[in-house]
Amino acid sequence: MPTIKDVAREAGVSIATVSYVLNKKNNFVSEKTRQQVLEAIQRVGYTPNTTARNLKANQTRLIGYAWHKIPDYHHVNPMMDSFIYYLAQAAEASGYHLLTFTHPSGKPEPVYDEMIRSGRVDAFILAETIRDDGRIEFLRSIDYPFVCFGRSNPDWDFPWVDTDGQTGMREAVNYLVEMGHRRIAMAAWPEGSISGDFRTAGYVDGLVNAGLPVRAEYLVRGEHNEQTGREAVRYWLEMPSAERPTAIVAVSDIVAIGILNEIEERGMIPGRDLSVIGFDYTPLVQYLRPALTTIEQAIPETGQALMRMLEAVLNKDDSVPMQLLLPPQLIPRNSCGAPP
Repeated sequence: MPTIKDVAREAGVSIATVSYVLNKKNNFVSEKTRQQVLEAIQRVGYTPNTTARNLKANQTRLIGYAWHKIPDYHHVNPMMDSFIYYLAQAAEASGYHLLTFTHPSGKPEPVYDEMIRSGRVDAFILAETIRDDGRIEFLRSIDYPFVCFGRSNPDWDFPWVDTDGQTGMREAVNYLVEMGHRRIAMAAWPEGSISGDFRTAGYVDGLVNAGLPVRAEYLVRGEHNEQTGREAVRYWLEMPSAERPTAIVAVSDIVAIGILNEIEERGMIPGRDLSVIGFDYTPLVQYLRPALTTIEQAIPETGQALMRMLEAVLNKDDSVPMQLLLPPQLIPRNSCGAPP
């Protein structure tokens, strides 16, 4: 079986240089030398002894990820399931594995502390962050490596990757304005949700940029479920016909599905009688009839960016930005049309 010495001999470098490449200590070798070593590894068929290497480096190569709470029937989040899949792919491509775990609602810090003390993981990836997030505050206080999918308090300095929901929702409003809509409503989450507040701000931005009034009765808030969309439509359809919205942007695809269902049950046709745009690009919405126009988050790219950022944190590499906003993309489908 080939050894590290065989790789060094094949590449014409020292054993130490091969070790630097295997342990991804890229600050110690040039890119040319790194490629030279990687090619030599392939030629001789060398397979590193991961377990021995991890023990020597005092690493587990495991990244802790707290699985989100199991949703009930009225509160699903398929976007996060997609995120975990792509995050696991990105971790494995970097030589790591995700170790998923759960913790009690409201007091997660003791579980994180126990995992750190027992040496189970090298770092953590956090998601579904909130303001005054106790997990972030705890890990910052002990200087333990972590990165986040999502933002928290604006005065906290920590590494995060997030979707630019404000820009995404602003583009959704712009899209409807270009179609001719002037009465555009939004079904939003309650105030205090970080991502929800950014998306609502984008809705307001879009109206202001188009010179349209921001009408309080056009902004209805509710929980992240299908029922919120239904109740919003019922409220708006009680308005006089000349005052009703001709288009609706929803804070999520789940809420948008409720809007579509209520519209259809009232004998209206989405895209003809009332235009609807969702947010998140939940895979199943493309199979609705009509298919839902939505804002797609860059979920595969988010997983890759988080792992690049986490490796930089672990390697103390200051060249990688520690805060990154990824732009979403509007996916036009048949749930939108010109105003009736």
